[in-house]
Amino acid sequence: MILLFIVLLPILAAIAILFGAPPRRTALWAAGFTLVATVLMYLGFEAGQRGFQAVISFPISSDWKINFTLGVDGLSLMMLLLTAVVTFAAIWFTGKITQHEHAFYACLLLIAGGAFGAFASLDLFFFYAFHELALIPTFLLIGIWGTGNRQAAAWKITIYLATGSFILLLGLIMLYRSLPEAARSFDIRALQKTAGLIPAEAQSNIFLLLLVGFGILVSLFPFHSWAPEAYASAPAPAAMLHAGVLKKFGLYGLLRVAIPLLPGGAERWNTLLIVLLLGNIIYIGLVTIAQKRLDWMLGYSSVMHMGYIFLGIASGTLLGTSGAAVLIFAHGISIALLFAISGEIRQRTGTLVLRELGGLGKIMPRAAFAFGLAAFASIGLPGFANFTGEVMVLFGAFRNGANPERFGIYQIAAVLGLWGVVISAVYMLRAYRRVFMGPALESLSGATDLQRSLRIPIGMLVALTLWFGFFPQTFVRIVTPTFKSYFTSKP
Repeated sequence: MILLFIVLLPILAAIAILFGAPPRRTALWAAGFTLVATVLMYLGFEAGQRGFQAVISFPISSDWKINFTLGVDGLSLMMLLLTAVVTFAAIWFTGKITQHEHAFYACLLLIAGGAFGAFASLDLFFFYAFHELALIPTFLLIGIWGTGNRQAAAWKITIYLATGSFILLLGLIMLYRSLPEAARSFDIRALQKTAGLIPAEAQSNIFLLLLVGFGILVSLFPFHSWAPEAYASAPAPAAMLHAGVLKKFGLYGLLRVAIPLLPGGAERWNTLLIVLLLGNIIYIGLVTIAQKRLDWMLGYSSVMHMGYIFLGIASGTLLGTSGAAVLIFAHGISIALLFAISGEIRQRTGTLVLRELGGLGKIMPRAAFAFGLAAFASIGLPGFANFTGEVMVLFGAFRNGANPERFGIYQIAAVLGLWGVVISAVYMLRAYRRVFMGPALESLSGATDLQRSLRIPIGMLVALTLWFGFFPQTFVRIVTPTFKSYFTSKP
């Protein structure tokens, strides 16, 4: 029942806030209880056991074989932990809301509830429905409480993500219809046993639809242009939740549905995926260097790092895919902290234009320290979880079909990925120098540092990325059993 509590509490708290409950206090308590429950589930999880644990199911439609079924394995447990941590931090970082305060906090909780439900669902119907639930408040948060050209950004993200969701829905329907009638089911556990029943041509077509659908949701190149503008316009807590958590739904969907159920289709389109992900790493990386605003730079940075996770998924090895899962968690933590600090800088200085900032390290030392740690994590400095994930991804990709006589496409992708690490270091350190180093500008003399109370969410985010950086096995031993059945014949 603890899993049902985790999924439903944010949604119930959002409803209570809309009916008049104290918004900030209710949201913080709901996020706190959810975080504690998720940590307890993590501590009680049996790491060496394959399959799903803590399964709970309620029948919805016997004719369509739809059940409200929840369960966790190592992969979904890590996604739940990421959601709980980022939700708690995002709500804590939420400052004074001048209009529609109840609706703002309700929207944050609905995004969290949708993410919890999507990651815990073992039924494809609710897997899809919970994600759609989270998209509606995302549009509202950007359109009502955003900055800059917020309404255009809200419509752009809505059009892109609605298109991706529609293509994804077509793919899921085709997946269901491609099975023999007796084997049709929405239960992911049952579907995992039917991969061999789907013809090779059907697998190819279905996987392409799922790749495009999930890819749009993740900002796979060239379907990426919605993300930087949306994150730059969104209030900081919304950017934290979407970039840190909700965008990972597409990656989770590929790992949960597309790869295990359609292995033939994945192999057929792997070359295309590698070409597109290199667009994320190299092209978007170069575009990120050219950005003149901190929020846009962080938005493009988030898009760029999705390329490494896609490379781990495409690697076709246990090491690379496990590294992708580690990097999903690590990137979610680091990008959430970066957007949180940039939001505090905007609130205190009124600008995120890089040439209008400078010397904030003297005025805002706590912000400079926190942003520096998050930047180090983002560029993959050893000791942070991002480094662990990127090393696993690059080594996993390099060893797929490795030939001492010549490089194949996986080896080329791994080498180019290394150049992407250099690119990310350039734009992140350049931004840090522009914002925090040098003489303090007179126009920024009135800025104040972060409140001491923010040390709690900052410390929590930093501690997690350091813990999984120094002790990655605590993560890997949980997620690896999920992928072993995918690659029984591969290293």
